[in-house]
Amino acid sequence: MDLTNQVEVKRQIEDLFGKIADEEGLALTRAERVRMLEQITDEILGLGPLEPLLRDVTVTEVMVNGPQQVYIEREGKLELTGVTFQNDEHVMKIIQRIIAPIGRRIDESSPMVDARLVDGSRVNAIIPPLSLVGPVVTIRKFAASPFTVEDLIRFGTATPEMF
Repeated sequence: MDLTNQVEVKRQIEDLFGKIADEEGLALTRAERVRMLEQITDEILGLGPLEPLLRDVTVTEVMVNGPQQVYIEREGKLELTGVTFQNDEHVMKIIQRIIAPIGRRIDESSPMVDARLVDGSRVNAIIPPLSLVGPVVTIRKFAASPFTVEDLIRFGTATPEMF
């Protein structure tokens, strides 16, 4: 399957998913079908379980602390999400997907890497032996619009007296 034409790949994934679901007699609601198809597509074409977080315009940072602990920053506050990875290898697969297009590598001899996503978001990944909890990834997204003075005060980053 040629992954360069994402529209065509999405159509093929949808067709194949529909065929398998029908053959297996999966009794899925429309919402379940849409959610599963989105998860499969995100895994094949995107950054897996991170994709919904990256699509959320209110999320400014995503922090993966091993496969079972994913935090986000929203409006200046940290939140533990329900997002998980299957295991360390799953996290590593996503890290490799991020760094491969820019010719970077990450391994035991070079356990830390900085990169950027296509949208300009900054990525930092660290793996053992530097990380004690398995692979960790931080993605700092750029806001669609710059923060205002009111935003900085509301987040607690600044006080009115500073302006």
